[in-house]
Amino acid sequence: MGLFGQTITGTVVLMQKNVLDINSLTSVEGLVDTGLGGLTSIVDTVTSFLGRSVAFQLISSDIVDSSGKGKVGNTAYLKGAINNLPTLGDKQNAFKIEFDYDSNVGIPGAFYVKNYMSNEFLLISLTLDDIPNNVGTIHFVCNSWIYNAKNYQSDRIFFANNTYLPSKTPSALVYYRELELKTLRGDGTGERKEWDRIYDYDVYNDLGDPDKGVQYARPVLGGSSTYPYPRRGRTGRKPTNTDPNSESRSSSIYIPRDETFGHLKSSDFLAYGIKSLSQDVVPALKSVFDINFTPNEFDSFDDVFDLYEGGIHLPTDVFKEITPLPVVNELLRTDGEAFLKFPVPKVVQVSKSAWMTDEEFAREIIAGLNPGLIRVLQEFPPKSKLDSTVYGDHTCIITKEQLELNLDGLTTDEAIQGKKLFILDHHDSIIPYLRRINSTPTKAYASRTILFLKNDGTLKPLAIELSLPHPQGDQYGVVSNVYLPAIEGVESAIWLLAKAYVIVNDSCFHQLVSHWLNTHAVVEPFVIATNRQLSVLHPIYKLLQPHYRDTMNINSLARSSLVNADGIIEKTFLWGRYAMEMSSVIYKDWVFTDQALPADLIKRGMAVEDPSSPHGVRLIVEDYPYAVDGLDIWDAIKAWVQEYVSIYYPSNDTIQQDSELQSWWHEIVTVGHGDKKDAPWWPTMQTPQELIQVCSTLIWIASALHAAVNFGQYPYGGFILNRPTLSRRFMPEKGTPEYDELSTNAQKAYLRTITPKFQTLIDLSVIEILSRHASDEYYLGQRDSADFWTNDTRAQEAFKRFGTNLANVELQLVQRNNNETLRNRVGPVTMPYTLLYPSSEEGLTFRGIPNSISI
Repeated sequence: MGLFGQTITGTVVLMQKNVLDINSLTSVEGLVDTGLGGLTSIVDTVTSFLGRSVAFQLISSDIVDSSGKGKVGNTAYLKGAINNLPTLGDKQNAFKIEFDYDSNVGIPGAFYVKNYMSNEFLLISLTLDDIPNNVGTIHFVCNSWIYNAKNYQSDRIFFANNTYLPSKTPSALVYYRELELKTLRGDGTGERKEWDRIYDYDVYNDLGDPDKGVQYARPVLGGSSTYPYPRRGRTGRKPTNTDPNSESRSSSIYIPRDETFGHLKSSDFLAYGIKSLSQDVVPALKSVFDINFTPNEFDSFDDVFDLYEGGIHLPTDVFKEITPLPVVNELLRTDGEAFLKFPVPKVVQVSKSAWMTDEEFAREIIAGLNPGLIRVLQEFPPKSKLDSTVYGDHTCIITKEQLELNLDGLTTDEAIQGKKLFILDHHDSIIPYLRRINSTPTKAYASRTILFLKNDGTLKPLAIELSLPHPQGDQYGVVSNVYLPAIEGVESAIWLLAKAYVIVNDSCFHQLVSHWLNTHAVVEPFVIATNRQLSVLHPIYKLLQPHYRDTMNINSLARSSLVNADGIIEKTFLWGRYAMEMSSVIYKDWVFTDQALPADLIKRGMAVEDPSSPHGVRLIVEDYPYAVDGLDIWDAIKAWVQEYVSIYYPSNDTIQQDSELQSWWHEIVTVGHGDKKDAPWWPTMQTPQELIQVCSTLIWIASALHAAVNFGQYPYGGFILNRPTLSRRFMPEKGTPEYDELSTNAQKAYLRTITPKFQTLIDLSVIEILSRHASDEYYLGQRDSADFWTNDTRAQEAFKRFGTNLANVELQLVQRNNNETLRNRVGPVTMPYTLLYPSSEEGLTFRGIPNSISI
């Protein structure tokens, strides 16, 4: 009891490690400290938390001690389990706790916690009830791992759900606010341990493994003008023996402890399915093809459809050693006889052949996986931006006469003036590497595709230019050929192949740039800087934190299994060993301010500024599903951010005088994206308007942009004929057996050109996982601890309006998809564009905007 016999009662909610730990899904391991002087085997019980196992101390927010710090109260321990708490989540445990209350301690604003058990646990929340002096209830939202005190020497600090700018922080909490940030920054030295909570930066020097051989060496990305790149989280692993600039690889990669997955069910560990595929499934499949001489070719399109209708039978012992993750078991779909059988991709659920049409080819450029690359054709012929002194002349050789065959009576100049011509340009991005790519078993072209906007609002391809480096050297330019649409004979087979070469280029650019670089990689520095420079009490931390969930974890798993040397991407995509290196070169042209959707559309000429239009821009292609839906989502995000930011920043002075905010932005620009620190386009962070635009852009990237380029991967790309990822033969030339094959067996010729069976199985297995939603996902307009993330009712009400606004937007999107005059929304494949519907259920849904880049 306290000095006057008063106590503060509270409720602690937590989860035990063995509920969540991916390594403990099939067994219960470890020891717990009962606090009574001995160790006992861990059992799935709550009793191990009682006694003196977990210690809490309240910290005053209004009374300081002699050193000027908030006064610390007496130690309290968990008293007993609460079994009937109505708000208790799945797998969570609740406990009673009582704190001595002394009026000299004042109102609690923070607390210390120390774990004396040998196992960590996830602390969800602490709620204090009936605080004296009519204070009422105080909520502490924690969601953090608490390690054993022997490993983690300092006490953990948590703050109540108050929101304070640095200058408004109660003096009693200033020390604790600064101490917590200092802890999270670390000192930049040493190898990180799994229990650390330190956020720091490093370059991408862990993609290769030069100690295994020169073929596994990869350049360091970041820290140079040759290979600039966003920074990743620092691990501090030792350098390799072969190359002191490369970091050694290990089976697990450090990320700050609270960035690891905290999902409720093993089936939600979707990303760990990727790791299992890389470490277990891919080698098992390879053994099937190598040892059993299973043909690595599809012989007909029906063979491809067998992946969904009959599956591929495999020896029964192939997968017996594979990690028993439910998501992997579902992929294997074995019922006593081992086989791979995939769900039917949405693109062929209605029609098996509509994917081949020109209209669908063009529609997927504005409503498919990579809808943010097409741009208005503003000059003819298109020219290259490559250095002509190095690469020679790369001017497009498509002629006006070739275009005017299908311009519906317009001249090329009239079509350009009327903004009816568009280009999908995969020329400059691949040319510097194409000679090297073609020296491997893969064979590819640089491509330019010109499209025409018809009167019915749909696009049609007019011509495709395919180019190879000049055989006499780069300085002589390229050797190019132009292909025109055809519907009969050998010419139609050649046209289908020309489109396939374009799609292979688009698939690589989509995966490595539009998806990985422009969402996953560019967001990670923001995650790091936010945790290093913004206190959990800071309003911008509270705004952005939901949009970082799981991002560092999935990125580390990608470096481990997807984008690493000889990883899944290198095995299955055309760019191969040059994939990440090429994304680094493309990052040179990345501009943060252009990532805002309106700015992106204007830059590509796909929209013009128009104050009279609903979103302030007018689309050139009115039926552009990604842009139309995206602008609605963008406006909802920006309206929410503007309302929220205005609560805390009424003037320029409040922005300029916020020390944490200025440190945050300075670190993002000069360190996180430090290779671009001298770019003139960075906002200066001097006004509320700049902060609103920055936060809106970041939230857009992490939520809607990622959703648009990620969750359609299996619905579109699960049918490999529609989205091949590599090409293996050049276009057949007249007089060759390959050309003759086009007239006798065009399907076989197509299949011998694109992704073969082994790589297809890997690709489909991966993108099926990447396209799924976990059961405990939080979508845009939702957040964990929705009622308690802040005690500021103004912010809470604004967030509720955001959710309501998004629900209304979704109704509008549904109505658009029911409008039969909007032909690009459904297309020949009868596949409504739903990727930007905000909500979704669990699984493979082709819809839903998660808050963050979580897969």
